[in-house]
Amino acid sequence: MLQLKLQNISIGAKSLKSESRSLKIKIVCSELGTRSSTSPDVVKKKLLNWLLHGPQEEDKKMAYHKVNADQRAQGHSPYLDNDDLQATALELEWDMEKELEEPGFDHFRLDGAVQHHLGNSQSPDLDLEPIQPSTSPKGRFQRLQEDPDYISHYTRQAPKNNRCNFFQILKVFCTALIVFIFGIVIGYYSGKKCPSPPASPEPNNPHTYHEILKEIKAENIQQIYRDLLPFSREDDVDTATKILVQWTSYGLEDVQLVNYSVLLDLPGSTSNTITLKNSGECFYPDGQQCNRGTKTLHSQDLLYSYAAYSAKGTLEAELVDIQYGTVEDLIRIQAITNVTKKIALLKLGQSPLLYKLSLLEDAGFGGVLLYVDPCDLPKTTDLADKAFMVSLNSGGDPSTPGYASIDGSYRHHRLNLTTLLVQPISAVLAKKLISVPENSVRKDRCVPLQLPSTEKKIISLNIQSVTTYRTISNVIGYLKGTVLPDRYVLIGSHHSSLNTSSGQEWASSTAIITAFIQALMLKVKRGWRPDRTIVFCSWGGTSFGNIGSYEWAEDLKRVLQRNVVAYVSLHNPVRGNSTLHPIASPSLQQLTAESQSFNCVEKTKCPGSNVSSVQIQGDSDYFINHLGVPATQFSYEDINKSENSSFLSEALFPVHATKTEELDPSFKLHETIAKLTGQVTLQIANEPVLPFNALDIALEVQNSLKVLIGDKVDASQLLAVASRLRDTAELFQSDEMRPANDPKERAPIRVRMLNDVLQSLEKSFLVQQAPPGLYRNILYRLDERTNQFSVLLEALEHYKLHQSNETIQAALSEVLNSISSAQVYFKAGLDVFETTLAGKK
Repeated sequence: MLQLKLQNISIGAKSLKSESRSLKIKIVCSELGTRSSTSPDVVKKKLLNWLLHGPQEEDKKMAYHKVNADQRAQGHSPYLDNDDLQATALELEWDMEKELEEPGFDHFRLDGAVQHHLGNSQSPDLDLEPIQPSTSPKGRFQRLQEDPDYISHYTRQAPKNNRCNFFQILKVFCTALIVFIFGIVIGYYSGKKCPSPPASPEPNNPHTYHEILKEIKAENIQQIYRDLLPFSREDDVDTATKILVQWTSYGLEDVQLVNYSVLLDLPGSTSNTITLKNSGECFYPDGQQCNRGTKTLHSQDLLYSYAAYSAKGTLEAELVDIQYGTVEDLIRIQAITNVTKKIALLKLGQSPLLYKLSLLEDAGFGGVLLYVDPCDLPKTTDLADKAFMVSLNSGGDPSTPGYASIDGSYRHHRLNLTTLLVQPISAVLAKKLISVPENSVRKDRCVPLQLPSTEKKIISLNIQSVTTYRTISNVIGYLKGTVLPDRYVLIGSHHSSLNTSSGQEWASSTAIITAFIQALMLKVKRGWRPDRTIVFCSWGGTSFGNIGSYEWAEDLKRVLQRNVVAYVSLHNPVRGNSTLHPIASPSLQQLTAESQSFNCVEKTKCPGSNVSSVQIQGDSDYFINHLGVPATQFSYEDINKSENSSFLSEALFPVHATKTEELDPSFKLHETIAKLTGQVTLQIANEPVLPFNALDIALEVQNSLKVLIGDKVDASQLLAVASRLRDTAELFQSDEMRPANDPKERAPIRVRMLNDVLQSLEKSFLVQQAPPGLYRNILYRLDERTNQFSVLLEALEHYKLHQSNETIQAALSEVLNSISSAQVYFKAGLDVFETTLAGKK
């Protein structure tokens, strides 16, 4: 509305100017026309003077009356007949028209007849048509300046629009200058503070792996190891917190502390005792006599010489020597005596402890004394006078079996996990109990310990421990992948838990994984990242039954089932210095063998080591047996030719810092383990196609079944299914894996589908139920000396003991279903490939 009013005012002003112009011309012409004697030049000068300074009052009046008379007559005006006068009037009107169009004319004020006319509201309307302008050869002011009689009485101001244009140009210039200067300032500080754009990611190839692994040095691992030793005397949460700080200081971005409240079985305030009733002698587990003057009574090594989650109390009974507790040993003993509520003298080795204890519990024993026969130990070790700790927990928090120990979970307050009173003892005490004379020990060869069958020993076993809830902590660090961040490669070590008898042996594994993190982050800072996410884990509660890893995996089970592709273990990496002992699931055996030749340090005897798929100790348990994840582990051990040496690692002897540095004074063995572990981890994390071998799984299955021929088992159907599995695996290996490994034929859709199949290869071999201590993943054998599936081997042993065929048939059915499921899985993968590629064509 305001804009419309302004437009009307502007139009009215223009009309007023036009009417004023016509009125002035007619008035002047009327006045001058009455003076016929006036020459044209004089008329022109007076008219211009009149226009500039206004007419005199009498002239106004005379001209006004003349024009009114002329209007009333409505006739032809004789005053305009003069040609010179008419031309002069037209020329003046034309000049005025030009002046009205020039900028700045608003300052040229007219105080003449126009204002007089507009101020007279009672005068009649004058319909004065404007005189049409004529062309003039010269401008008005140019002609006036040529006139010698012209004297200007008016000083004209500078045009307003010209001034506006000047200021506008000045404003634009100033604004542009300010913006320019401001831009320079911003650019300077932006370039100074903002980081340069990241360089293009480096390719993943053997050269990249070598650059990372060469940063792993023995002296760095040794320094990290020594920095970790003071943590052994601290609480589990404090130790985990310091490991977290250390990993973060090396640049690992996402490091988390994950706590769980779990049920632990801890030693009491005093050590357990064993008393010989025949002589009244009392002994501690390490063989020392229990007199009140013993200074080592409250030492950590002595207190932690116990079996966690054992039954508690006192048992007085006859001691029965059952050697290794095999089925043959039980049959032999039960044939000559009643074993109910008696105490078994049991050697570790040959088979898992939990399996042997389950047999003794079923047989009716009341207690067990565990020891390690010196003949089964390497000659380089001297552990005869040392007791040890064992855990009777198969895995995880006993109060939350099968689910995570999170807030709000239902708790089963289980004081013990067996009805047996179990106590580990040293070999020295075992000799005293069976009364072995000193001169009976031969220096040329080792004589296994054995209680004479004719001698009866009555002993009293007193076991006290405290079951309580404690907090254990896991340290979880993530190095995010760039291509497949939702695919995880786990690498795990463990840290000290509540001053257990394992002493400082955990520091070796933690030092190695920390050194690997340090080397990786140096490369990450230069722009490199893995394709898949690497997850670094330091587990708590390992000594009590891998509690930390179980609880974390149960907590994230759905995520891990979908995302984890492999687990690399660093459990007790240096337990000897004689030979390298690599272990891997069948699908990773080829990669593990190739890694040895790539990264062996001089004088470490690692080339040529055989890779086996056998049961291992440590936190890889849940990932192998519940998630079906391929796993691998490198460790150094002492050469032991004893057939009974398997599963001796279940005994947790106290290991002190001096022992570790005696085994590896230069820490070259630690460096080798770190580089081998790093090489395998990097290849799994970065290869476009997962480096898993499907055919090796099929071959492992066939080899495990061939030994059944000749036994009381009809393995023909199993062998037929295994043969089909091998054929399908060979086809899968040749038709799908080889093209995918060729960069020229590596279609993204093919690689994605192939990796999905490879990732789940071993999940088909998880049986629903396995005997205590045996793996649910049947691809892992008990040890290097057994070639059968462990569940079938146990079923055959059970048949000998109970003369029942049901266990064998159930085990055969489990194995058959696993092999058939794997064959169907391979076949389905091939069908998907064929359908997809055919549709694409």
